[in-house]
Amino acid sequence: MTQSGEITMVRIYLTEGEHHFKRLMSILHDEAKVRGVTAFRGIAGFGQSGKMHSSTLIDLSLDLPLVVEFFDSPEKVKQVLENLNTLMKPGHIVSWPAHVNGGE
Repeated sequence: MTQSGEITMVRIYLTEGEHHFKRLMSILHDEAKVRGVTAFRGIAGFGQSGKMHSSTLIDLSLDLPLVVEFFDSPEKVKQVLENLNTLMKPGHIVSWPAHVNGGE
């Protein structure tokens, strides 16, 4: 696949307390070998449950929000998502089509 063209971006929402991060990164890096992955550690967040996950100067939480983004061809992402849907709770994965700039 060329470096430019149509891709699918995926964003996965989780918390440190769910303990899915290491497995998720292993799947994306070692098994699926997707083109690009970035993980973000949030300072605050909440989901459908309404439970706030946050850090403060007084109490450094070990249950902070995490966001993992990755991209690859639409066909590859479809295969990866079939696997990830068994690991992640419904409603925690968002995807959309995007375009990668080309370079000569």
